[in-house]
Amino acid sequence: MRLMALIFSLLALTAFQAQAQMYPLYDGYDEYGGYGYDDPYSSYPPPPYYEEQPRYREPEYREPRYREPDQERRRPDLRAARGTITISTRQHTLVYTTSKGQQFAYPIAVGRDGKQWFGTTRVVSKRLHPEWRPTASMRAKNPRLPAVVKAGPQNPLGTRAIYLADGLLRIHGTNDPSSIGTNASSGCFRMYRHDVEELYEMVQPGTLVVVR
Repeated sequence: MRLMALIFSLLALTAFQAQAQMYPLYDGYDEYGGYGYDDPYSSYPPPPYYEEQPRYREPEYREPRYREPDQERRRPDLRAARGTITISTRQHTLVYTTSKGQQFAYPIAVGRDGKQWFGTTRVVSKRLHPEWRPTASMRAKNPRLPAVVKAGPQNPLGTRAIYLADGLLRIHGTNDPSSIGTNASSGCFRMYRHDVEELYEMVQPGTLVVVR
């Protein structure tokens, strides 16, 4: 009798444990590549989630470069003949009127007081990446000036030069863009680099130039 009761008790306990181990279906085992990290019944905790942060790198220092200010193109109010360059010394403005009547206005630097020239002349030649040859009077005042300054960032004529009839007067670029809009030169007309390069492509020898 005791043996029967013991057997009955063991069978009941086995059935209870089997019932306790019946779990509902879970369909989330493949969310992390099939490794069961997200299994709520796993004996292992899920791994910590993190993203590796990029290592800090000291920013590279670069010397600030001068940037020419954006110039608003003013609509010139000039009645100029077509194919003519008109320079207004007082307004520090150069206006080119094309053969079709379209006008382009550019800010310029003009000659200092006592170094200004007024009148009518013509373009005689153009030069890409010109050399600068200081005049004898310039070298007399400043003996440290070289006889010739080759093309490059130190060249006062910039990247383009448009020579006028007397050979000494020029429309050219500059290595001092901050002087644009002032009376700064020895008589020539300085322009921003992108402006003189644009004008250089449009004008040809023989173009009339009027300086007022």
